[in-house]
Amino acid sequence: MASSMASDDKPSPSQAQVGGEQDAGRYAAADRVIHGARMATEKEQNMTLLQGIKLYPKAIAWSLLISTCIVMEGYDICLVNNFYAFPQFNQKYGQQLPNSDKWEVPAPWQAGLSNGAMVGELIGLLINGWVSERFGYRWTVIVSLVVLNGWIALFFTAQNVQTLLAAEILCGVPWGIFQTLTITYASEVCPVAMRGYLTTYVNFCWGLGQLIGIGVIMSMLDRQDEWAYRIPYALQWMWPFPLALGIFFAPESPWWLVRRGRLDEAKKSLLRLTSLNREVDFNADETVDMMVHTTALEEKTTAGASYWDCFKGHDLRRTEIVCMVWAIQNLSGNSFSNYSTYFLKQAGLGERQAYGFALGQYGINMVGVFSAWFLMSRGIGRRSLYLYGLCGLFVMLMVLGFLGLVPEEQRTQGAIATGSIMLGWALTYQSTVGTVCYSLVSEISTRRLQIKTVALGRVLYIIVGIITGVLTPYMLNPGAWDWANYAGFFWGGSCFLCIIYTYFRVPEPTGRSFAELDLLFQKGVSARKFASTKVNVFEDEINEGLVDRLQTQRGADDGKITGVKKAA
Repeated sequence: MASSMASDDKPSPSQAQVGGEQDAGRYAAADRVIHGARMATEKEQNMTLLQGIKLYPKAIAWSLLISTCIVMEGYDICLVNNFYAFPQFNQKYGQQLPNSDKWEVPAPWQAGLSNGAMVGELIGLLINGWVSERFGYRWTVIVSLVVLNGWIALFFTAQNVQTLLAAEILCGVPWGIFQTLTITYASEVCPVAMRGYLTTYVNFCWGLGQLIGIGVIMSMLDRQDEWAYRIPYALQWMWPFPLALGIFFAPESPWWLVRRGRLDEAKKSLLRLTSLNREVDFNADETVDMMVHTTALEEKTTAGASYWDCFKGHDLRRTEIVCMVWAIQNLSGNSFSNYSTYFLKQAGLGERQAYGFALGQYGINMVGVFSAWFLMSRGIGRRSLYLYGLCGLFVMLMVLGFLGLVPEEQRTQGAIATGSIMLGWALTYQSTVGTVCYSLVSEISTRRLQIKTVALGRVLYIIVGIITGVLTPYMLNPGAWDWANYAGFFWGGSCFLCIIYTYFRVPEPTGRSFAELDLLFQKGVSARKFASTKVNVFEDEINEGLVDRLQTQRGADDGKITGVKKAA
């Protein structure tokens, strides 16, 4: 009886044969994935910038289109902070000052309006970490644009400051979604050679939005009616509809499709992002294999894809770096630099001249992005640009502090010198820290957790921005701490701490595939040795579950092809 039961437990020869065939098929699929991934990785890492532009012109166009969503946020933020100088705006939404014919928006409401958008952005950032991964990048952006189009009406029709605050918070939600999704999409539709350029273009869009905003404001200075502020608000409607229409026809991120197991659609998306007639060496199947291989490696080391997983294992280090790289933008003195017009007005410049100076500063911000592109094209890495940029900012902040020692009789010259240094500071900042940050956060985070990691980093950026936004007016206001130029010493000290952190913690991702970055973090390689450490991502076994999904998908495709051949 016992022997009978034992014999029943043993697999029959036919069952063993089937199991062996399944294992053989699984190993063959794994070998095929690894071989394709290796070929695609080698091609990408050997690809020059010019070859990437020739092969991925459509990817460039779609990425630029989606990144343009950021222009809207830069435009509105510029309006909020500059409308407080509009008499018509103050008379509509403010209160009359005691014993005066002047009107002003009360300070608490100014703080509320300025921070209202940030509150909405915090909500949008956290929502995006779940929504975009579930429904895809395209539809998340399209729905956000449609919702934003409706909420802009609150700005245009607002009859009181409470409605304006509601508009800032509600519009901040889609703006928060755009902040991370545009960077992620740009990093996932282009090869390694172009990643740094398309991700940093987002910063150019910030500058473009601010430049348009300050230009519109300057054109409204001579108007004395309510349209002085309603027209700028109404102009926000020029963005959502054409952007949503264009993005409707955009291909979905192939990386997102691979993570969802839709490999056939990922291949179609890749073909829509490339121009095969210009680069015969491109193979879409190999590139999909590379994405599958990277995703399988990440599934092996990352248990889940929730916000909590961002704080587990080696992903904690990646989350920490992304968060700090974002926060350093504000901690390195950016809040202080926004007050350049304040110093020139103290030197005796008029309102229009001060706005003209701001216009020039925003123009410099955009030029800084092209400067960063030039430096990256010369082979300078992202870590190097970020680190040496911080060193340059530190020196200029200390110079600003020492300008506070200028004698009172030479204050005018000192103020002009301060404004000039701030222009140089802005150019240095945008050529390094301000621009390179967008590339670093998109590369350091893992693919599976990228949206959530970048969102967490941006949340810290906003929180630090709120804190520095409160501190800076106290530092500079004559009725408060009245530090004036001496605030440069405070921000110089903060910038020095950022230099120390960057040197020891921020790695060099330039030229690395996503799989290589995953392995470097998994092995705990020091940030200073990232660039020199050699790794082989094809030594580790990949996740068997993904291999099965790949085998099933490819098997279905092979069946279709076989059926066509038989019919022929």
